[in-house]
Amino acid sequence: MAKQDRAIRTRQAILMAAAQAFEKYGYQAATITEILKSADVTKGALYFHFPSKEDLALGVLDAQEPPQTVPEHSLKLQELIDLGMLFSHRLQTSLLARAGVRLSMDQQAQGLDRSGPFLRWQEATHHLLPHVNPTETADLYVAAFTGTQAVSQTLTNYRDLQRRHITLQQHILPSIAAPSILTALDLTPARAERLSRLDPED
Repeated sequence: MAKQDRAIRTRQAILMAAAQAFEKYGYQAATITEILKSADVTKGALYFHFPSKEDLALGVLDAQEPPQTVPEHSLKLQELIDLGMLFSHRLQTSLLARAGVRLSMDQQAQGLDRSGPFLRWQEATHHLLPHVNPTETADLYVAAFTGTQAVSQTLTNYRDLQRRHITLQQHILPSIAAPSILTALDLTPARAERLSRLDPED
């Protein structure tokens, strides 16, 4: 058990060091040497857990999974809003989440399959859009949220992302939900704050 716990801690230390390097430098410029130094592990330990730099990046990209801790709600659109609220919070508090976003939008990451996060978010969104064309709407929704993240990161390092996310909902939801549904949705910063307390990654 102690050996297994040590392996888990080593893997996490490597992931965090990789996230720090990828967020700071991007995929191409980040080096295994720097990651080894930051994680304080041997090359053998790193390659045991991650056989290549690409595998390291894919491990970091997995951190961009849609949050699993959003509470169930009778309105699926509220769950969709809550997903964005919780992930907006995570981008302010989680190095892994920020590095995952950095990698997914890194157009210089030659040879790295960056499609995973977008496909997972589209799938999660698809299941929460029962009353519209879910495929087209999920594709548009994820693209709009991705753009919102990029602008927020550039201008304020994600500090205004919750506000931008709420504004996005106010503009996009009227095109996919009936007025009676819209009035029942909670888009307030207070809900975002409550959801942030549910995040197990804090």
